[in-house]
Amino acid sequence: CPPVSRRGRIQSFCSSDAFRSSFDVRLTACALNAKPVGKSGALEYVSSKVASVDDGTTNMALTLKQQAGIAALDFVKPGMKLGIGTGSTAEAFIEALAPRVAEGLDIIGVPTSERTRLMCEDSNIRLTTLEECPALDLTIDGADELDASLNLIKGGGGALLREKIVAAASEQMVVIADGSKVVDTLGAFPLPIEVNPFGLAATRNAISALIDDMELSAELTLRTDGGINFLTDGGHLIIDASFGHIPEPRALEQRLNQIPGVVENGLFTGLASQAIVAGENGVRILTPAG
Repeated sequence: CPPVSRRGRIQSFCSSDAFRSSFDVRLTACALNAKPVGKSGALEYVSSKVASVDDGTTNMALTLKQQAGIAALDFVKPGMKLGIGTGSTAEAFIEALAPRVAEGLDIIGVPTSERTRLMCEDSNIRLTTLEECPALDLTIDGADELDASLNLIKGGGGALLREKIVAAASEQMVVIADGSKVVDTLGAFPLPIEVNPFGLAATRNAISALIDDMELSAELTLRTDGGINFLTDGGHLIIDASFGHIPEPRALEQRLNQIPGVVENGLFTGLASQAIVAGENGVRILTPAG
């Protein structure tokens, strides 16, 4: 894995007065001496020096999410049709992408939520839709949890349906996350299940029956926002299922989606091809175990 550098103009990523002005950041995505290491069969390239500022300041000026977002730029090539995710880590990617677009990087994006669409428009990132561009080259998105096989829980921000549609339409999906999102087994983060408002009680009963049939246990909570039911961009409700432990994510994903009334769920299995994980010791590039 040879060293690869990116130089971009990053706008005031640090909240302290010392970093409020713009500064040049050089990112080494695969640092010198990076080496493959094993973790549950997954291939990782560990970078011990992810970002540095030209004046010698260490990468502590950048948050882990920002480091992951900047590292994702190495996957973006001119002319790409790009799926753009939703959430705080995806927003760090948009913040890193915007200056590159301003400098002439020619890409077109499909946003996975109205929030992402507005942020991209504010950043002058050219957008399209899956109707106009149904096949994408790459999706960059975050995750609430990921395991060694790059199975994911997504949907903490409520955009899981559009996120999964966009990811499935992409040749590759690259996940960006900080190290706290990597888990041995999915389930500590409540699993979002997007449901149609019609027949909500019947759908909830069917979900409970499925959980019992799979010999699992989960507390089901209808998501609210400010005391009213949370609505997705598609006008659906979300039931958050607190499993604690999901031993067979693919089977659960498939069976949940067979329930009439369930629109989609936040398990993403078999979609992510790589993950960029930023931690205190640098950035790792993960591929699925096995």
